[in-house]
Amino acid sequence: MMNNLYAIVDIETTGSHANANGITEIAIYIHDGHQIVEEYETLINPRQDIPIFVQSLTGITNEMVLKAPYFEEVAPRIFELLDGKIFVAHNVNFDYSFVNHYLKREGFNLNNKKLCTVRLARKILPGLPSYSLGKLSRSLNIKIENRHRAAGDALATTILFKMMIDADEHQYIDEALNAKAKEEALPPYISRLQLDGIPRQPGVYYFKDKKDKIIYVGKAKNLYKRILSHFLNNNTHKNKQDFLREIRKISHQVCGTELQALILENIEIKRLWPEKNRAAKHPEKRYALYTYEDQNGFIRLNIGKKNKFIKSVCLFKSIAEAQSLTRQWVQRFNLCNKLCNLQTTEIDCIGLQNETCFGACNGKEDFNTYNLRVNKLLEELVLELPSYMVIDQGRNKFERSCIVINKGVFYGMGYINGQDLPADLEIAKTVVTPYPSYLFIEKIVSDYVLTNPSKMFSLN
Repeated sequence: MMNNLYAIVDIETTGSHANANGITEIAIYIHDGHQIVEEYETLINPRQDIPIFVQSLTGITNEMVLKAPYFEEVAPRIFELLDGKIFVAHNVNFDYSFVNHYLKREGFNLNNKKLCTVRLARKILPGLPSYSLGKLSRSLNIKIENRHRAAGDALATTILFKMMIDADEHQYIDEALNAKAKEEALPPYISRLQLDGIPRQPGVYYFKDKKDKIIYVGKAKNLYKRILSHFLNNNTHKNKQDFLREIRKISHQVCGTELQALILENIEIKRLWPEKNRAAKHPEKRYALYTYEDQNGFIRLNIGKKNKFIKSVCLFKSIAEAQSLTRQWVQRFNLCNKLCNLQTTEIDCIGLQNETCFGACNGKEDFNTYNLRVNKLLEELVLELPSYMVIDQGRNKFERSCIVINKGVFYGMGYINGQDLPADLEIAKTVVTPYPSYLFIEKIVSDYVLTNPSKMFSLN
């Protein structure tokens, strides 16, 4: 470790992400593990106004950077200092993302190993009340000259780093420099140990903030690889950088298959409404066919919005689909447009004119005869709706996953032991966990059994 050269860097910027903000100041201390061997500091003209609150925090004003060099003027010198060194910073991904972004624009390819002094301090100097640079420095009696200026913060980070080199009895720095670990790509509060505890199986993962609130839900074919991919892609956009800074904890649920993971992700997003999920959060509008008996004994059909507390005959994707199919059923079974709520005007039923209605609405047909045809339609609709299971691999070799579709509607999913399948629908319902059903889930299950018919087992 002592043969390495470290470039200890701090920057001041106009904002939190490199894609739309500029660097206003940079300081670099080259350290050989014993002492500083070279140093560099300069203001930089960011070609944009510095927000007032940033000016108040750093003391760097628009007037101060007016005659400062542009980044392209100092880029060759900055690259010369950083090239081949280990890039060290307090919350290294922030500084590296800015410096790398602007060097790339000038044609320089920065490819440094990185060390994060926040992450290292948590391991080498555990038990301190805070690991922000200011509070950490106070705990360790490191005096910071010019706080929130690049040179002052970089020098404090240099002193902190030397203290950690001297205190690193468990070789955490060498461990972090292992190229395979990729630890510095992780957010400051996510440890490699926590990531290594995530299985390489399908499932759903949850990112939580400092208040333990779930801010993002995702699904994966391989939980470990998918979670790691969030951190290895060092996107400079504001949303990505803000997102990474908020992640403090990761939890997960293992599923037997990617299909189960996709279903659970959709359910969990609608249940938890995480701040960072957008696509699957839109409320789903579904329509249903309901029946009721009126005061005259006639069974009436009615189309309405899906209500989980009211039993429905069947579901529709849209009101247009519901009305179109109901009109077809009315004609086919000689039902009354008025009794099926397709006609709400006071004039005679339009079915009387074309003789598709036999007069249930004007007393020419009694309710017993009419209801026979309604019940025949309802029986046919129930028979047309398939009930089946999807049986696939489980979370381990001793179980199999089970998804239950009840009359065309997703009922739930779970796991069964051994090779014996549930004998009928009612038994199948007892071996799975019930979940809400959504159009998206029913479609992906339906599409899946079309391409994997051997995994579908009828329960009709």
